[in-house]
Amino acid sequence: MKKKLKIAFLGGGVNSAIGRTHKIAISMDEKFDLVAGCFSKNEQINRESAAIYGVDDSRVYATLDELIKFEKNNIDLVSILTPTPNHKDDVIKCIESGIKVVCEKALCQSVQDALEIKNKLEEYNGFLAVTYNYTGYPIVRELRDMILGGDLGKIEQIHIEMPQESYSKVDESGSALIPQDWRLHDIDLPKISLDLGTHIHDLTRFLTQEQPIELVALQNSFGSFPQVVDNVLCIAKYSNNIVSNIWFSKCAIGYRNGLKVRVFGSKGSASWTQMNPEILNVSYNNGQKNIIDRALNNNILLSEERYNR
Repeated sequence: MKKKLKIAFLGGGVNSAIGRTHKIAISMDEKFDLVAGCFSKNEQINRESAAIYGVDDSRVYATLDELIKFEKNNIDLVSILTPTPNHKDDVIKCIESGIKVVCEKALCQSVQDALEIKNKLEEYNGFLAVTYNYTGYPIVRELRDMILGGDLGKIEQIHIEMPQESYSKVDESGSALIPQDWRLHDIDLPKISLDLGTHIHDLTRFLTQEQPIELVALQNSFGSFPQVVDNVLCIAKYSNNIVSNIWFSKCAIGYRNGLKVRVFGSKGSASWTQMNPEILNVSYNNGQKNIIDRALNNNILLSEERYNR
């Protein structure tokens, strides 16, 4: 049996939005062991997280510097789960220390930050991956194979949206539900673009292998927090003459996560909705309509063991 990779968490405490999710994810396929971490700045939560995650108390650290000092030769990689504003410095510290990095999206807050990280990667010959969960859906991978295999012909349009309602929701008393503080401060790029827009670009890039050339967007604030953008409408042009219509929002009441992708080619089209993730609807220019269900026996890619734990 292949040796498990030893992983440390930076961030991802039990009280965080994504800590338990990442712990579950690394456990599913028995390929990682969580052996160390700095899970929270709060000492109590840091220790509590280690106990719940099954990490020995002697390998819990108060800072990233301590974790690097004592664990750089004992781990295979670090998973960075801190808030986006912290990512650049955290990632660069690990790269400079020779530690491989898997970072939660968004990687950073600006083009300048991204270029600094890129330069460090090249200087230290480092390893960096950024996690995007939606590309892991088996049906999304089936759709990519169809697109790259030419089943839909020349891809001409992609219409993609990701509406959510979190910034318009209220509690029983009518008060707004308050997100993490760092999400309520826009700088060079709106946080919503780093949070949702980056998923949309990643999916488009994953499906088509094309890059954005130019775009124009309207940015609005309709929800409970007027200091930040919470709604974006965009039209974009990608390489290979693909046009894209994009909407992402945190003030779309009625949508928990309305991620939807529609792809139009010269021979056919396909649509996928994240809330019904096992189904792909396909139409062709001869009038034929197909429903691809992940559970069907005649699927090739979808029958692979990696998609059927």
